[in-house]
Amino acid sequence: MRIALVWRGDPQAVPLEFPRLQPIYDALMQIAVTPVPVAFSETSAAEARAQLLSCDGALTWVDPLTDGVDRTQFDALLRDVSSRGVWVSAHPEVILKMGVKEVLVRTKRLGWGTDAYVYDTIDSLRSAFPHRLVRDRVRVLKQNRGNGNQGVWKVELETPSEPIGHDTRVTVLEARENFAESGVLLRDFMGRWDSYLKGGGRLIDQAFQQRVDEGLIRCYMCGDKVIGFSEQFPRNRSLGDSSLPAFGMAREKTMHDESAPQFQGLRRSMEDDWTPGLQAILEIESSDLPVLWDADFLYGSNTSEGDRRFVLCEINVSCVVPYPLTATAAIASAAKERVLIARGRGA
Repeated sequence: MRIALVWRGDPQAVPLEFPRLQPIYDALMQIAVTPVPVAFSETSAAEARAQLLSCDGALTWVDPLTDGVDRTQFDALLRDVSSRGVWVSAHPEVILKMGVKEVLVRTKRLGWGTDAYVYDTIDSLRSAFPHRLVRDRVRVLKQNRGNGNQGVWKVELETPSEPIGHDTRVTVLEARENFAESGVLLRDFMGRWDSYLKGGGRLIDQAFQQRVDEGLIRCYMCGDKVIGFSEQFPRNRSLGDSSLPAFGMAREKTMHDESAPQFQGLRRSMEDDWTPGLQAILEIESSDLPVLWDADFLYGSNTSEGDRRFVLCEINVSCVVPYPLTATAAIASAAKERVLIARGRGA
């Protein structure tokens, strides 16, 4: 059995240019599966296709956006080889269901949900967003596909007591940046999204979580089972300056295996409630769930009984790294099992 490990990179570089995949490479070798490193780029798509067609399956790590380049050609390649019998994780059709920000809206009635809406036209954004911003004073806008906190914006009214008008000013902060932009006219900020929405993009409007400065919990999944966690702390802790905005990608991560006692409530919710609920809403069979994906959570308001509440921030499917090293055997075994199942279906 041959399973490709695919990442975006230069095919002329040394094998396994993406060293963070080495643990999964080694885990596949341990169970008599031959791992095949495949570096993908748009200029080498034909070469990558030939390599993938020589394999039984493929595990992929390609971000939605890299230096302004999206996954259009890569997804077309995966659909092609999948139609020819190569098992793929994660399949582009599954990514379009669960690996986009719109999942926050479609699943908001699950226990992980919060106040969230989708805008698919500039008119819907202009008509609804200002009223929600007035109500809450601060909201978060997220473009439907992205990574590294690209296109995730905190929008805050500068003078909450004033009615919305042509001169309403807001402070905006993109999650990947350290410093906010103040004095921005709300109408101008919304206008920035005109071409994006006209091009078929979607914006997700989500309630701002007041406990964002306490960090993020990443729950790693293999199919429908939890395989580990990481705690990620806000950037201002890393930089040693509490005046910086506590919003954006964490820099410090502490990995835990699936038995971490402080997250057993979250584990039960993911395995017994939220993942089955996600599957039912999005119509995803267990056999089609990626063998490696994660759900990112912020802390919400605790329940009246004092239990922790977690609010879904996003689901990552396209390129999940890093991952708990304790989970590599489970990932490799699941991939091998999926290939054997796919072979049986083909027979």
